[in-house]
Order: sequence, then structure tokens, then C-alpha cells
Amino acid sequence: MPVTITARHCDLPDLLHERVREVAARLEVRAGRPAEIVVLFDVDAGVPTAEIRLHAAGEELLMAAGRGDDHRSALDQAEARLRRQLEKPGTRRLRKRKPTELDNV
Repeated sequence: MPVTITARHCDLPDLLHERVREVAARLEVRAGRPAEIVVLFDVDAGVPTAEIRLHAAGEELLMAAGRGDDHRSALDQAEARLRRQLEKPGTRRLRKRKPTELDNV
């Protein structure tokens, strides 16, 4: 699954790039089969912001934005908001787990 990281009006350290990949991996598990995840970092009136766009396989687009003292906290806030959207009954995309031997007992 491709993850696109864009920074507008700011520079991102390598640690933040790694953090984005961790967040994308968690969202991928929660969303099932996303087609693409786009993360956009910006500075709006001196406040760091992060926006996550998750393109689901059925051409559904989920978006969440966060603001914080730094880009990492903004990313965490956006992730929490997107996770809440994924947990709603209408948009739930949790992967079904494979049955195990213990299920038949």
C-alpha cells in the first residue's frame, strides 16, 4: 500500500517519516484494504497541522486533521480522529480473522 508524505512550508525529520509509516501500518490493519494513505503536514498561522487521507478500496475517502504544538502531536490527533471514523458501524472495515482450531472447541 503506498504511503505519500507531503510537507508544505516546513521540513520533516526522519523520525517523523518513520512515525508516519507506523501510523499507516496501524491504520491499514484497522481499515482492511486501503488503496492509499496520504499524510500532509503544514504550518497554519504558526500552528503545526497534519491531515490524513485514507483512500479505501471501494473509492471511499476518509479524512482527519489535527493541530498541535508540534507535527508529531498533530499526527497523533489526526490518527485518533480517523480511527474513530473507522470504528463507526457504517464505515467499519475490520479484517475478519481466520478461524483457528480453538474456534471449533
